[in-house]
Amino acid sequence: MRAVLTPLAYIASRWTPSPRTVRRAAATALLMSVVIVVTGGAVRLTGSGLGCDTWPKCTDDSLVATGEQGIHGAIEFGNRMLTYVLSAAVGWVIIAARSAKPWRHSLTRLGWIQFVIVMGNAVLGGITVMTGLNPYSVAGHFLLATSLITVATVTWQRTREGDTAPRPRVPGPVRKLSWAMIATTLVLIAAGTVVTGSGPHAGDKAEIKRMPFDWSTTAHVHAVAAWLVCALAVAMWLVLRVVDAPTDTRARARDLLIVLLAQGGIGYVQFFTKLPEALVAAHMLGSCLVWIAVLRLALALRERPAAQAEIPAQGDAQLSAV
Repeated sequence: MRAVLTPLAYIASRWTPSPRTVRRAAATALLMSVVIVVTGGAVRLTGSGLGCDTWPKCTDDSLVATGEQGIHGAIEFGNRMLTYVLSAAVGWVIIAARSAKPWRHSLTRLGWIQFVIVMGNAVLGGITVMTGLNPYSVAGHFLLATSLITVATVTWQRTREGDTAPRPRVPGPVRKLSWAMIATTLVLIAAGTVVTGSGPHAGDKAEIKRMPFDWSTTAHVHAVAAWLVCALAVAMWLVLRVVDAPTDTRARARDLLIVLLAQGGIGYVQFFTKLPEALVAAHMLGSCLVWIAVLRLALALRERPAAQAEIPAQGDAQLSAV
């Protein structure tokens, strides 16, 4: 009796993507995970958060935005449609990883984790609309998007590696410094959501509930966390030179410093210019890029070489049989 193939197994039996195709799929999913954050920010900054006043429909009577909802409805509905583009990108990762020869189960699992996060964030986005842009729900929406960027970055890196056990490229204390930088960056991102939740850009022109914190104070706390991340990044850059780390690892530390300097500059300018929308959007993009740079640096501290096929020794029975 012939076994029935699942759709993924059926595709895999008829298509073998190149390693380059798998890498492109992972890179596309990472790009879209950043795009969805930036466009979500545009929804909030243009006051279009309730452009579609219900979910999953745009209105009680229409699945799509209507003319009566104007530009705000179009912006909110457009961002919802990008979720399907993101889902397609993640689906491409899953299909490409499943179809690769040999089948890399770890990449397939990472692809499915991305899919689950996308679906979960879509539901949380609906809850955010139905609760009238509750700031805590908005913050959770952003943090879940950040977790998607995390998994997408790891997936992209794993497509460039093998499936062997990771091997350290730097001494243990350097790796511990990296963990400290990751933890501090997470605090920085979380503090940023509090700044957003207590700030003036609520996401709609109506009276929207805000977090009960003084915006200026939370902004200063956010800045302190940013300076701490910068200090750790400088320390990492110096330590990697002292221990003579591989060139590509030191390049990742350099990239992180460049992104942090740009992000810090944008942050201070937007603070002293009363949060113009364009700079807030740039700062949201910078937040994504900082997190990706931190992760790439951490991942560059270890390696997973591709498994090498063993070469039979002279006189081996395998050679004798040839």
